[in-house]
Amino acid sequence: MSDYGYGPAEATLGDRLTAAREAAGFTVEQLAERLDLGGVTIEEWEADQSAPTDDGLGRVAKMLDVSVGWLLNGEGAGLTSDSDASTAAAELQELRRVLQDALHRLSRLEGKLGDG
Repeated sequence: MSDYGYGPAEATLGDRLTAAREAAGFTVEQLAERLDLGGVTIEEWEADQSAPTDDGLGRVAKMLDVSVGWLLNGEGAGLTSDSDASTAAAELQELRRVLQDALHRLSRLEGKLGDG
């Protein structure tokens, strides 16, 4: 049984999509923005209320670094392990923090140059 409350045999596309999104460190809104979709669309996919088109499935698989086959049926390149996913999520979170800090510093410096 995984941390998501299901075993591999019981997992649906929505379950695997949720697991991959969380392992990648994305919120629903962040993933939707990156894919140029509405958050409701991602929520519906994760709840198995609708499914992505073939193109959408390919885009989301690439974004989350898993294979289309793994999203569809659990076969192929997917989440390697909880520890690998946790490490990747922590690294992603740290990179986002560094990026936010850099953007803040950039804005501050641009402000100083604009004033001078």
